[in-house]
Amino acid sequence: MCPNPEKMVNLRKNGTIIRSNGPIGLFGGGQIGPDDLNLVLNRVTTVVAADGGAAVLVDSGRLPDAVIGDFDSLESTIKDRIPDDRLFPIREQDSTDFDKALRSVQAPLVLGAGFLGRRLDHQLAVLNTLVTYQDRACVLFGEHEVVFHAPPKISLAIAPGDIVSLFPLARVTGRSNGLEWPIEDLILEPNGKVGTSNRALSEVELHIDGPGLLVMVPRNALDQVMQAFLSGQTGLWPARAG
Repeated sequence: MCPNPEKMVNLRKNGTIIRSNGPIGLFGGGQIGPDDLNLVLNRVTTVVAADGGAAVLVDSGRLPDAVIGDFDSLESTIKDRIPDDRLFPIREQDSTDFDKALRSVQAPLVLGAGFLGRRLDHQLAVLNTLVTYQDRACVLFGEHEVVFHAPPKISLAIAPGDIVSLFPLARVTGRSNGLEWPIEDLILEPNGKVGTSNRALSEVELHIDGPGLLVMVPRNALDQVMQAFLSGQTGLWPARAG
């Protein structure tokens, strides 16, 4: 049995496997630094693994509340240590394990580790998924940075001089306060103008007119980003049709 059954519901009709009232930690099989595991576990109570991401949890002695994916990278020695009722295979090959996991959880925020670093093609697929599930609040962190899909508005008390990069995966516009180079009157688009290596002058406020913009800030701003999403004041984009 799941140690806290009210956290886990298998709702196959709408695709939800894990539901939590608090933030969920999500682990991938990519690069995870020596401090990343505790960083996540100290901030969440529910943990989910995307396929091979279960290994770092199992090896640490913390069993995942659910493992979601096609299981092509879940080693049998790890799988055998996880109760069957926590294993949720999704066999189709049209999506990544990160996609499968993100679409299968419901929480006010997902905090992801092990999805940045190593293979560039995997990172690009992850970033594409962040924008695809525009109605989900998900924050990923890597060795140096925190990455998230910009909600309609967000305010971040990050240190002056910190890098704030804005990279569009769709055509977007918006306005800003606290950036050295404001984004008013700009059209950001993936084959046009992008906003990398901007800098904070003071508390940064972003108001974005539509979905599709990735925001990258230093790793040490993780708690500020989490607090912003958990405040309930950022808003969320509606789910994409279809």
